[in-house]
Amino acid sequence: LGIMLALAPVFGAIATRWARRTFVPAVYLFFMINMLAFFVAMKAVPETGQLMLGRVFYVWVSVYNMWAVSLFWAFMADGFGLESSKRLFGLIAVGGSLGAVLGSSITSFFVEIVGGPNLILVSAVFMLAAAMVIIRLGLLLPKTHAPQSSDLPDSQSRGHFWSGITEFLRSPYLLAIGAYLFLFSLSSTFLYFEQAEIVDAAVSTREAKAKIFANIDVWVNMLTFLIQIFLTGRFIRRLGVGGVLLILPALTVVGFVGLSIAPVLPVLVAFQILRRATNYALSRPARETLFTIVSRDQKYKAKSFIDTFVYRGGDMLGASAFAALGALGMGLSGIALVAVPPAVLWGVFGVFLGRKQKQQGVIK
Repeated sequence: LGIMLALAPVFGAIATRWARRTFVPAVYLFFMINMLAFFVAMKAVPETGQLMLGRVFYVWVSVYNMWAVSLFWAFMADGFGLESSKRLFGLIAVGGSLGAVLGSSITSFFVEIVGGPNLILVSAVFMLAAAMVIIRLGLLLPKTHAPQSSDLPDSQSRGHFWSGITEFLRSPYLLAIGAYLFLFSLSSTFLYFEQAEIVDAAVSTREAKAKIFANIDVWVNMLTFLIQIFLTGRFIRRLGVGGVLLILPALTVVGFVGLSIAPVLPVLVAFQILRRATNYALSRPARETLFTIVSRDQKYKAKSFIDTFVYRGGDMLGASAFAALGALGMGLSGIALVAVPPAVLWGVFGVFLGRKQKQQGVIK
């Protein structure tokens, strides 16, 4: 959380001075160079320093993963209009699902053969390929669908490197998006710790736990892929963005009520599979369409602040609240019920955002 807050003005300064077609692939290439640096460090640092290096790497991955994905979707929102995004973002998200399957498969198959550090080189190659694709897309996509017509950032002539944060704080629409993502993160963290407790009580060995998580991932990826191919575009067009944004909070309410009644492994597994697949296949593409109607400052700078700092803020509050409730003697059933009211509020923000997007989209 602290590093993301510190990097927000740095990212804003880059977005202020460079055109989209330059700074987007440049950020991806920067991440690739980081990967190569970590590969060298893992080979060169002595055994006594590997633990600290591992911690640094963990924090870096957490930051890089959120920023890279946020930047990609900002680029898509800048290249597609509102109606096109409703039709295409679900299909574009299929690439993320296939990438997750391929990445985990490569890791599972090769990690014992080549070793963990050497897989970083594989990641670097894929990141280079991603940067090349982004460069190509920059030539194929329209210059922008934002209210401004120039390919230069809005703040080239006005604003400053903190403008992403100030844009977020000044806009009720962006604040509502931030609230939606914050409450999603909060509920995800509650479920994460519920999962840890339930799985720990159900099985004792690391191998058994790994098998449970692997099976969850397999079902999540399969279900996500099927929904993205056949349902996402149809759902967004027929239910509207607000209707689709409401599905995940509603499912979360039902899931936490189910866990409060029966905090057992089968209920948890079913809840996790349905919730994660719904997020990847429906909620995420619908949420990304929300940024197609905002300015370029808001797409690239305010969005990155929301996707990183605000998201991690919900994560931090969820972890603290779960620990506090546990310290007060509340069990898993009680904590699950505590998560229900925030999920209801989360759904309210989803409906509000759908209506607000429709109104602003007509105006634009």
